[in-house]
Amino acid sequence: MDTLAFPARVELARLPTPLQPLDRITEKYSTPFDGPRIWVKRDDLTEAAMSGNKLRKLEFIAGAALERGCDTLITCGGLQSNHCRTTALVGARLGLNVHLILRGEHSGEMDGNLLLDRLAGAKVSFYPQRQYFREQQEIFAHWEKVYADHGHKALLIPTGASDGLGIWGYLAGSQELLQDCHRAGFRPEYVVCATGSGGTQAGLTLGFHLAGAATVVEGYAVCDDEQYFIRKVHEDVAAWSADGGHGFDEKTLNVSVNADYIGPGYAVADEPVYRTIAEAASLEGLVLDPVYTGKAFHGLLQELGRGRYRDCDNLVFVHTGGHYGLFPHRAHFAFLE
Repeated sequence: MDTLAFPARVELARLPTPLQPLDRITEKYSTPFDGPRIWVKRDDLTEAAMSGNKLRKLEFIAGAALERGCDTLITCGGLQSNHCRTTALVGARLGLNVHLILRGEHSGEMDGNLLLDRLAGAKVSFYPQRQYFREQQEIFAHWEKVYADHGHKALLIPTGASDGLGIWGYLAGSQELLQDCHRAGFRPEYVVCATGSGGTQAGLTLGFHLAGAATVVEGYAVCDDEQYFIRKVHEDVAAWSADGGHGFDEKTLNVSVNADYIGPGYAVADEPVYRTIAEAASLEGLVLDPVYTGKAFHGLLQELGRGRYRDCDNLVFVHTGGHYGLFPHRAHFAFLE
C-alpha cells in the first residue's frame, strides 16, 4: 500500500487518534467466554467539534474541492447527520459555502448536530423522506444549478462521503491502525465498526487487504441489510479503482456484515442499546450514540456472550463518533434518574 499515490488532502483531523484497551469491558463481557481483549480506536477524537470518522473522509473531499476550484459543498443526510455537521464545520473552517439537503420533517427545534449545522452557517433544505429518496439526484442537480447561476462551483458529496474519493480516508486510517496495534504488540484479528453508509468499512477492508493483513473488518449495520452493505462496499471500492486506474477486483475482498442489531430502524434504538451506552460511559468513560456506535457496540457485546470471537486474542472497535446525536435522545435515559 506504500506505493499508492494519495490524492490531494487537507489536514483537518488531529491524527493519530488514540488506541485504548477497554479492560473493564473485557473482564465483564469477553473474559468469561474466553474471548479477546477489547480495544477502542478513538476516532471520536479526530477533532473537538468536527469529531468522528467523517473528518478523515472530508480531508480528501476538501482536497478535491480546492483542487477543482470549487467554492461550495453540497451534501445530504438525516436531520441529525454527523456527516452533514462535519461538512458544515469544515466548510466554515475553509471558507466554503455549504448546503445541506436533510431528510425528514423539521420540528423547528434546533438540537444536537442540527444546531451545529446552523451555527456553522450552512444553508439547510428539508425534504420529506419519500421525496428525498425518490428525487435525490434531481434535488442535487437543482441546487448545483442554483449555485452555478450565481457564479459558484459546487462539489456534490454523497451520503456519508462514502464513495471512491471518501474511501481514501480509511485507506489512510487502516495504515494508522495497523501501526497503533504494532506499537501495542499485537495484530488485530478483528476490527469492528458501525456501518451506515458503508464508506468506513470499505476503506478499512480495502486497506487491510492491500497491506496483506489477515484482519477481518466486521461492520455492524445500523440500517438496510447485509446484502446492501456487501454490495455498497464493492461499489465504493470499484469506484475507487476506476477513478485511480488501480485495476483492483473488488470481488476479492472479504466483506463481513452483521445486520442482527439494527433494532426498530435507522436512528431508532430500543432500551438495551441505551443501557449499553450508559454502561460504556460508567465503566470506561466511553461515550457512544444510539444511532451508530451504541448499536454496534451493543451488538458486539451480545456476540461476545455467544462466543462469536472466541478464536481471537485482540479485537478493535473503531469509535466513529456521533456524540452530538446523543442529546436528541435524552428522554430515553430516564432509567438513570
